Amino acid sequence: MGPLEGIRVIEIAGIGPGPFCAMMLADMGANVVRVDRASAVRGGDPERPPLDLLNRGRRSIGVDLKSSEGVETVLALVEDADALLEGFRPGVAERLGIGPSDCLDRNPRLVYGRMTGWGQDGPYASVAGHDLNYIALAGALHGIGRQGDAPVPPLNLVGDFGGGGMYLAYGMVCALLETRTSGKGQVVDAAMVDGAASLMTAFFGMAFSGFWSEERGTNMLDTGAHFYNVYETADGKYISLGPIEPQFYAELRERLGLQGDEWDNQMERMRWPDLKKGLAAVIRQRTRDQWCDLLEGTDTCFAPVLSLVEAPEHAHNRARGTFTEVAGVVQPAAAPRFSRTPGTIRRPPPHAGQHTDEILSEMNLDPEAIAALRESGAVA
Repeated sequence: MGPLEGIRVIEIAGIGPGPFCAMMLADMGANVVRVDRASAVRGGDPERPPLDLLNRGRRSIGVDLKSSEGVETVLALVEDADALLEGFRPGVAERLGIGPSDCLDRNPRLVYGRMTGWGQDGPYASVAGHDLNYIALAGALHGIGRQGDAPVPPLNLVGDFGGGGMYLAYGMVCALLETRTSGKGQVVDAAMVDGAASLMTAFFGMAFSGFWSEERGTNMLDTGAHFYNVYETADGKYISLGPIEPQFYAELRERLGLQGDEWDNQMERMRWPDLKKGLAAVIRQRTRDQWCDLLEGTDTCFAPVLSLVEAPEHAHNRARGTFTEVAGVVQPAAAPRFSRTPGTIRRPPPHAGQHTDEILSEMNLDPEAIAALRESGAVA
C-alpha cells in the first residue's frame, strides 16, 4: 500500500530516464503497465527475471505500435489509466497515433508525461543526444572536475536520473494532484536539460554573488577545499571528508592532530592547495578500516568510499534497509520512506510481453479476441 496505490500508469518502453521514472512510480505503489515492442518479445523463464532493475515493479505487454490494432490496444489501455509516459523524440508519438491529443481524446483526465533530452521545442529539440550533452548545455558539467583537468562526467546521474526521470516523476505526481481539483488532464514536458539546470540553481546564485569561481577544482564543493575532498588511504582505498562547519572542522583537526597554525584559517583559499597536500599525506598513513575505526560515529563529516559490492554490507545501510534483495538480486530499496504507506518493490523486472494475456484479460477481452490480436501480430 504505497502512497500511489490505485494510480494506473501506462509506460511506453524506452531507456534510461523513462524507465527510472516508471520505477519510482511503481515503487510508490502505482500499477504500471510497460508497453514493450512486440519485436522485443523473446520469451523467458519467469523464475529467472531480467537484470534490468529499472524495469522492476511492473508488468509488461508486447505491442506492435506500427499496427493499427496495436495502437488501438494502447488507446484502450489509456481509457482506464490515470497517466501515460513516453520518451520518444518530439513528434514520434503523434506519428504513431498515441500522442497527447490522441490519448486525451480517449481520456480527458489523463496526465501525459513526456521525457526528452532537449524538450519538445527549441533549436536542439529534434537532434540526438545523451546525458553528457544535456548536462553540458545546462552548465552542470563544466564545474565537475579537478583543477587543471577536463570536466568529469558524473556517471549519468545528473541528466538521465536526477534531471530527467526524477523530474518527470515529480511533474506527473504534481499533475495528478491538480487533476483531482480540475478534472482535466495535461501534458508534462520534462527535459533533461531543464532538470539539470534546475539542479544547479544554488550554484547559479553562488556564481552571481562572486562566491563561485568558474575555474574547476578551486571552490569549496568541487575538490578545491582541503576539508571537502576525497583522500587515498594506505591500502589504496578512499575516504570522504566534509567538515564545512567550524565546529566539525575543529573536531577533525583534534582527531587527526592537525595542530599547526597553518590549519587555523579554514576558509583562506590561498592555503587550500598546500593544505590538501598536507592532509593527503596524513590520510595515507592509515588504511581505510583504520580511519573508520577512528572517525566513524564522530562529527568529522566522514564516510568511507564504498563500492557497489561494499555499500549494501555496511552496518548503517543494513540497519536502515537501504538495500534489499529481490529474486536473488541485491538492489536499492524503494525511497523515500513513508510512515503509514511505505513503498515497496512489488515484483522483479518482467520479460518483454510476459503479462500480455493477463493484461488483455483485464481489459475484458475474451480468449478469441486475444488470439486474433496475436494472430495479426498486434500483440506478442
